[in-house]
Amino acid sequence: LYSSAEAYVLPSLYEGFGLGVLEAMASGCPVVVSNNSSLPEVAGDAAIYIDPLDVDSMRSGIRLALDPIEQQRLRIAGLSRARSFTWDKTARATLAVIMDEHNGG
Repeated sequence: LYSSAEAYVLPSLYEGFGLGVLEAMASGCPVVVSNNSSLPEVAGDAAIYIDPLDVDSMRSGIRLALDPIEQQRLRIAGLSRARSFTWDKTARATLAVIMDEHNGG
């Protein structure tokens, strides 16, 4: 579904991580997401950011994501950004937190 979509739009008020954003980017789907919570950290420069409480912001973001030149930029940036997130890195970071807590950190 992601790879066939014109854009992935997530006007969320809160996201704990944003795994769907990574899935969309890894599929080469242009991403439009809220400018809050964890989403800017996850998407970096590979997304268009919107205010989820502002209809005009959402409209503008979606229009921009449908522009062929911007779509191509987002596809390339998204694929690159998604590659920087791996399960190996996640496991190592999780283990580091557990070990730090175990050692009184």
